[in-house]
Amino acid sequence: MPKNSKAVKRELDEDVTESHKDLLSNEDACDDSFKKTSLIVNNHEGDGKECDVEEGGSDGEEEERPAWNNKLQYILAQVGFSVGLGNVWRFPYLCQKNGGGAYLVPYLILLILIGIPLFFLELAVGQRIRRGSIGVWNYISPRLGGIGFASCVVCFFVALYYNVIISWSLFYFSQSFQQPLPWHECPLVKNKTSTYVEPECEKSSATTYYWYREALNISDSISEGGGLNWKMTVCLLAAWSMVCLAMIKGIQSSGKVMYFSSLFPYVVLFCFLVRSLLLEGSMDGIRHMFTPKLGIMLEPKVWREAATQVFFALGLGFGGVIAFSSYNKRDNNCHFDAVLVSFINFFTSVLATLVVFAVLGFKANIMISKCVSLNTNKIVTLLGNGIEGSLIPHHINLTQPSQVSNEDYAEMFRVIKMVKEDDFPKLGLDPCSIEEELNKAVQGTGLAFIAFTEAMTHFPASPFWSVMFFLMLVNLGLGSMFGTIEGILTPLIDTFKVRKEFLTVGCCVLAFSIGLLFVQRSGNYYVAMFDDYSATLPLLIVVVLENVAVAWVYGIDKFFEDLKDMLGFTPYLFYYYMWKYITPILLLLLLGSSFVQLIMTPPSYSAWIQEEAKEQSMGFPPWGIVVCISLVVMAVMPVPVVFGLRYFNIIDENTSGLSTVSYKKGRIIKESARPGEDDDASLIQGKSPSEAPSPMPGNSIYRKQSNGGGPDADTAPNGRYGIGYLMADMPDMPESDL
Repeated sequence: MPKNSKAVKRELDEDVTESHKDLLSNEDACDDSFKKTSLIVNNHEGDGKECDVEEGGSDGEEEERPAWNNKLQYILAQVGFSVGLGNVWRFPYLCQKNGGGAYLVPYLILLILIGIPLFFLELAVGQRIRRGSIGVWNYISPRLGGIGFASCVVCFFVALYYNVIISWSLFYFSQSFQQPLPWHECPLVKNKTSTYVEPECEKSSATTYYWYREALNISDSISEGGGLNWKMTVCLLAAWSMVCLAMIKGIQSSGKVMYFSSLFPYVVLFCFLVRSLLLEGSMDGIRHMFTPKLGIMLEPKVWREAATQVFFALGLGFGGVIAFSSYNKRDNNCHFDAVLVSFINFFTSVLATLVVFAVLGFKANIMISKCVSLNTNKIVTLLGNGIEGSLIPHHINLTQPSQVSNEDYAEMFRVIKMVKEDDFPKLGLDPCSIEEELNKAVQGTGLAFIAFTEAMTHFPASPFWSVMFFLMLVNLGLGSMFGTIEGILTPLIDTFKVRKEFLTVGCCVLAFSIGLLFVQRSGNYYVAMFDDYSATLPLLIVVVLENVAVAWVYGIDKFFEDLKDMLGFTPYLFYYYMWKYITPILLLLLLGSSFVQLIMTPPSYSAWIQEEAKEQSMGFPPWGIVVCISLVVMAVMPVPVVFGLRYFNIIDENTSGLSTVSYKKGRIIKESARPGEDDDASLIQGKSPSEAPSPMPGNSIYRKQSNGGGPDADTAPNGRYGIGYLMADMPDMPESDL
């Protein structure tokens, strides 16, 4: 027995006194004990406080922190969160806009310099401290505890409008079980004397009309509320009900849903890729997509947009990554997870880009065929009346205009334009160029609900493909929603010890109630407002502070020691220099450029004008600008507020104290240590309290096992199972004050 070791109470059927060494020798008896561990710390300076490492209950009640059933479930959860709607409708647009295949070069470089290091950092702190975002950043630096609250606010803002997009997909999904599809052609209007095509549809297109009038029934401006759209209200209720049911039991329920929601989109994408490659014109789209435009790659704007896309593609700053990783064992190789998920995300974006442009190439081919037929008939009518017959190449037979190929028309167009140079504009001929058609860049809802739906109307068995496509969008959205909601629930449950079921239902009911703002007739404009202003700048600020908190406040050297203890190996020095110098500098540059762009660009939105049947850019009214500014301020406000409360000691920042622990039925129970007593059996690596390191997170919070290899035997981090028995003294968790 070590000299002066304390008796430790272990309660089974009766109290048994034994040394801490005997206690630790029994830890192998339970393989699941990492789920059942909690610490109660009793400071010698004050009253005892429970500081549960996992998810210990308050008032002496034992609670278990959930854990993933297996590694695959965890990886699917992270992939489902990071791979979202942006991979399908944002990345292809940026790729086309910023140099085609050349855009992949800056994207990959910034993925390595910004994406993977920050993703690894969030995984590591969540797994190490096993808390949500509030607990993690309170623990690392109490004065920066507002980072976690800011993440929760941003998650809530994003969840409000993101689930509206899922509700739109649900509506289109429900309307896809009919042949022909309802957006296949323009509706006819009948009156007493005649039947005519709906003017708004005739001026635009069938899919555009269906999106703006049938689905959204959109108003002409954000100032015209127009009342609730009942169809979208029902779909929004269904979307929030699905999220609530999937999240109500935490990762035990959402983890099982991940098997379908994360894998099904890949099945659909591969099916779409195979089908679209068999369609005429698909290779034109892919060729256009990946033809590199190297000159554009040197523009700063391309790099800024690539960095922003990397940033949001991985879900950095939301707290979902930290929340998911907090349910891992501490000896999980989170470095491997970071690299794996990052590259899965990248290859998913490339796969989605292939699918999108193969389908758009097919659509462009159909549009060009219609254009050629229309303009060939126009040339026939102009023969002898502005166009001489000698200008038509001899091998082209204009007696059958429908048989004129795209290449033949391009040759006629070139000859006529060259000969009739001065009078050519009066002829009103279109070039019918597939390149120009493919250059009509679309993104977001315009891609998913207008361009893609139009292409699918020309697919054989179009209802089947429409059902598959919108079911894929629903699953992509749900995967991201699970991570976003987890980024809200986990920190709040860790901090305030509320029942997960009650908090989940309350959060979803509140979000649905506020979300009614987005399903009124002007709701689409509010979605655009929240998308532009509620997340971008606040999340950049959050991630900059996360990086600074770990690398400079906590200390990069201490963090590397923790990683070595946790992973069993020292991470590459690459991460040392990334976290300390390169990534913060790049983030500050990105933050500065985003801030400048926000100031230089007046707040505006695209309004659909019903009479003209086209979109028109409009500025927000004064109250709208106030709302935009308020969104940014509310999201960032927790950071200075918590800092001020801590700095001026309005919230106590007491993080010191020494204690020993006792054990009871899978949990650790307090027993006070006297400051002056020598204790060779202290749980802080066998040192006496006077010699023990400060219980701040900067020091390694794990000890080496004392059984089987002497006091200095270096075993797996945190014992055999990565559990919490071997925790050193913990500070009063700052989050308990908040």
